Amino acid sequence: MKRISLEELLKSHTGEAYGQQYQFVMKRLEQGKIKPVKASGTNGKSPALYRAYWLVEEKKDYSALEDELKYRLHPMISVDYYLSHLAVYEKDREFVLALDRYLRCCRELLSCQESVNERSFEIWNREKFLAKEQGKRILKCCGIQAGELNIYNTAEPLAYYSHTRQTPQNLLVLENKDTFYSMRRHLLEGKGRILKKEIGTLIYGAGKRILKSFEDFDFCIEPYMAEHGNSIYYFGDLDYEGIGIYEKLAETFCKRWEILPFVTAYVKMIEKAGSAAMLPDTKEKQNRNISGYFFTHFTEGQISKMNEILGQGKYIPQEILNISDF
Repeated sequence: MKRISLEELLKSHTGEAYGQQYQFVMKRLEQGKIKPVKASGTNGKSPALYRAYWLVEEKKDYSALEDELKYRLHPMISVDYYLSHLAVYEKDREFVLALDRYLRCCRELLSCQESVNERSFEIWNREKFLAKEQGKRILKCCGIQAGELNIYNTAEPLAYYSHTRQTPQNLLVLENKDTFYSMRRHLLEGKGRILKKEIGTLIYGAGKRILKSFEDFDFCIEPYMAEHGNSIYYFGDLDYEGIGIYEKLAETFCKRWEILPFVTAYVKMIEKAGSAAMLPDTKEKQNRNISGYFFTHFTEGQISKMNEILGQGKYIPQEILNISDF
């Protein structure tokens, strides 16, 4: 309830005699529209009025909305939450009714899987409603799981270069764009091998984005790339973040692929780096929580050299290698 002073209450009656003002206040009290704030004291006049009052909010009639929820919505929509929160339903009603219309008239469309944004527009005429607006909350209030809408999330398309579609083949995932373009140029010049390994396809990983892209791998690539017998390698910066991306990628998708580090490229980086003093400093705030799985693919001498570089707060960017090294 909102508190209001006697002066504010009588604002529209200032030109009237006190007796009329008193009758106005008494009528509002009888109607239950205000309640006195007794602690405020009286105004000292006769008959006396309290100096402040509570404005009583009128109770809204939600009976029509209650009937709508109980008898008019599609049975797939659970009404339990909204029956207990009728004021919320009043605000959400247009979106719930849009869902209701879709389920009544177009439910057969759910048999065909669609992207989140496509289904969102199909139901609410707003493509971002389900992913970025109120859609998830509306579904939850209606007791509907997102999976019941037969939708899928879309990742950013993978950028890749297919040098050959013959299988089985070696696919190489690259953390950074410069190395992707240099290796692509190397293959376009008719050289099928990179650091003595035959490479059929280059994939631009774009740092951590590769983790999301691999979740939707089958949507992002050509069928030959998912063929059984292909080998997948990873090559990125020799720093905690680059190693962490590889380890996360290898661990997350180990049940489907064995993703290996492109060992010869990392060894070439170490050889070319020379003294650690000549290397750039590790970027600040890098997550140094790596499992060590990356190092199991290297010799003791190579591991020692990598730990020395990392231990001195240095790193090797994969751009240390260029087209002349491949």
